[in-house]
Amino acid sequence: MDKPVHIAIIMDGNGRWARSRSRPRTFGHRQGVKALEKTARAAADMDIDHLTVFAFSTENWARPGPEVRFLFQLLRDTINDELDRLQKEEDIEIKIMGRRDELEDDIQDDIERIERISAGNDKLRLNVALNYGGRAEIIDAVNSLIERGEGGITEEDFSRHLYLPELPDVDLLIRTGGERRISNFMLWQISYAELYFSSCLWPDFGRENLERALDDFRSRTRRFGRIPAGEEGEKGE
Repeated sequence: MDKPVHIAIIMDGNGRWARSRSRPRTFGHRQGVKALEKTARAAADMDIDHLTVFAFSTENWARPGPEVRFLFQLLRDTINDELDRLQKEEDIEIKIMGRRDELEDDIQDDIERIERISAGNDKLRLNVALNYGGRAEIIDAVNSLIERGEGGITEEDFSRHLYLPELPDVDLLIRTGGERRISNFMLWQISYAELYFSSCLWPDFGRENLERALDDFRSRTRRFGRIPAGEEGEKGE
């Protein structure tokens, strides 16, 4: 199987990584940013077209207030430091997907800036899911269709109203941290994705882990509901 065009990652395990070292969760989140930078550089080197990462979900607002405030300050620092460096050094385009209008104005300004200055970079497209939920995206797409009075909707029509409609479907979904859940991430786009679950906690994830996931992907046969070549006409069908 060829390499995936679009890889999505649920970055899980920051808190457990920090706890295993008797450090606060905030320490794990900072190390998680470093893992993101390493992984994005690796994906660019491997000629992956799209990498989408789950940074903050619509459900994460239920976390303790101090942690949420820390995460958004870390987000601002990440946009203005790590992501800015990635777009300059690695020719990476940055896009943010999610309910952006619910974020504070200064964060929206940072998002608009990084998207503007990275536009036109073409080595890798890094999409950061922020204030994002798969169900929320579907509901927002439906409401957008209703507002436009569109009827007789096809899958293609619906896809054009997602947060980043130009994104191709996910080929490979990776979740770190040993959990085996989708957690409301890109529910529409992962309909035929190959799933890869890693026990590695996110701050330890990097190039070698990504290479193992790609090796596993290449070993699979993607069917998309069809019968694999060579199996047509077998007895018992």
